[in-house]
Amino acid sequence: MIHPPYLVKGDKIGIVSPARSITFDEVHPAIRFFQRHDLEVVLGTHVFSRYQQFAGTDAQRCQDLQMMLDDDQIRAIICSRGGYGTARIIDNLDFTLFRQHPKWIAGYSDITVLHAHIHQKLGIQTLHATMPVNIKSDKPDQTVATLMNGLCGEPIAYSFPKTPLSREGIAEGLLVGGNLSILYSLMGSASEPDTTGKILFLEDVDEYLYHIDRMMINLKRAGKLRNIRGLIVGGMGKMNDNVIPFGKNANEIIADAVKDQHFPVCFDFPAGHLHTNLALVMGGEVRLSVGKEIVVEFL
Repeated sequence: MIHPPYLVKGDKIGIVSPARSITFDEVHPAIRFFQRHDLEVVLGTHVFSRYQQFAGTDAQRCQDLQMMLDDDQIRAIICSRGGYGTARIIDNLDFTLFRQHPKWIAGYSDITVLHAHIHQKLGIQTLHATMPVNIKSDKPDQTVATLMNGLCGEPIAYSFPKTPLSREGIAEGLLVGGNLSILYSLMGSASEPDTTGKILFLEDVDEYLYHIDRMMINLKRAGKLRNIRGLIVGGMGKMNDNVIPFGKNANEIIADAVKDQHFPVCFDFPAGHLHTNLALVMGGEVRLSVGKEIVVEFL
């Protein structure tokens, strides 16, 4: 896997909105934060545009992202927010110049489309991390600090107590995955992830529990859970249920889907739609160790 060059002071970073619309006021604290860290912020032409629920039309959002991909002076592309919309433009993007001059692409949620596509088709690492919509101050908290660590090449390693559903073991492999709903939507497309021999990361929010079960059964039937080396489950919060309860929470549904496998499984990793959303290098070589405590370390 190719990892893009790390950022240094004075580098230019681009902010684009490939999915849902966002306002200047929501992004302004992040702009100040990056400037405070001696980075020059370049905004996409349509970053604050609005068309229905999207940040501009498909053509406008595609144009902004293409401009940032092609500009070799832009050293990282930070997606302003998720929502929905990236899948609508992914097939119209030309990654030719991006492949020649790789740069970090950062975001999560709907940005899973970019993570999956770029890892699968181009063999280039990306950064699953917080986005400007979540940055409320120009002073870093733990979440924002890990974004900067990933962009600037600082070592990334996390440890926290083991949770009850976690399954012990040690595994190493390239990290793939992201938002479960988005991964499910990519099945059968050119962006469908290859999970064989890899560590899979999953997170989601605000889904019905039976939807979580349906998506996990889909991954299982498609062979996406059979040959992975380990599973990291992040935030699975704000789930919905029917009048007749499903009978399991999201973590229990996931545990059931992999009960016949023997790889290590980590639950409640602090990443995804959570207040603490620790950065993960998608396509990075990672060691997952689940014992009395859980350690996730990029090698």
